Amino acid sequence: MDKLLYRFLCSLALILFCGPLHGDDSPQWLRYPGVDGPGKGKRVVLIAADQEYRSEQSMPMMAKILSTHHGFDCAVLFAVNEKGEVDPTMPVYPEKGKEFKEHHIPGLGQLASADLVIFFPRLLTLPMPERELIVKYIDSGKPIISLRTGNHGFHAALPYKINGKQVRWGEDVLGGAFMDHHGRWHADSTRGSIVPEQKDHPILTGVSDIWGNSDVYRTYKEGTSLPAGCTALVWGQPLMGRKHDDAPNLELEPLPVAWFKNWETSGGRKARVFHSTMGSGHDLENPGLRRLIINAVYWGMGMEPAITATRSVDIVGSYQPLESGFNYQELGVVPKPVSAYK
Repeated sequence: MDKLLYRFLCSLALILFCGPLHGDDSPQWLRYPGVDGPGKGKRVVLIAADQEYRSEQSMPMMAKILSTHHGFDCAVLFAVNEKGEVDPTMPVYPEKGKEFKEHHIPGLGQLASADLVIFFPRLLTLPMPERELIVKYIDSGKPIISLRTGNHGFHAALPYKINGKQVRWGEDVLGGAFMDHHGRWHADSTRGSIVPEQKDHPILTGVSDIWGNSDVYRTYKEGTSLPAGCTALVWGQPLMGRKHDDAPNLELEPLPVAWFKNWETSGGRKARVFHSTMGSGHDLENPGLRRLIINAVYWGMGMEPAITATRSVDIVGSYQPLESGFNYQELGVVPKPVSAYK
């Protein structure tokens, strides 16, 4: 087959399966064109694909802030079922007597033209062409942000090796994967405190009063610390309940809930990486956490001079996230068309 024809057919298949490369409008994802702001001309892709912490609600909310207040052109991609519905109820493990169905994220072709990607998946099993698109971005040297369950975002290893060694998404790329709940799952909340030595870091500009009603994740073994190359920005203290002013659980040490690092790609490029283990739908009602993540967007793209303590991180429109959890019927979590999250 002629090489040019072969390349054309491959590109056509990629677009049909994973979506256009430049994020044209589609009922399969959401677009938020940038208005005015420092981010004008930069493209951010947000991946909402977890089943527990309502990323299907929070990522459109964050995209609206980034586009309206900061000028970034944003696209939100979702994990969908075979009907094309956003479906957080899809199983991540095979269930006895039922056919296990792979997850699918339409629009991943847009990662090729993204300037930054915010990852919020959880234990996904994706078709190989979609995994390969994710790996291509991870190995591009472009910046990476991961939230909450993003550190255990994929059920199987991604097809990514460097010098013959399998690359681990959580441990290697991000600097830590979920090991356990540090405290009581869905019973504790987290008070974030800025690491004093990093108080002048650009990501922490204007950040204060970080709190969220999700619990602290442990990402490294007790008695150790974050891997070399990771710099903690925020410590998370487990609280005795799920209210802002609850007392700290003094039996549990604070653990890092936000840090940054570099990821060295197969070609030797260095990508800026920011990871927050906070990030549930209700966590992101907290302005301090929203500012932390939005500052990280600027930092990731090397736009530190544009970070200010005063540019708005206010929610645009209405935002009423459902509770976290897997009891979907009780929580009102049902498959919906992508348009329901606009």
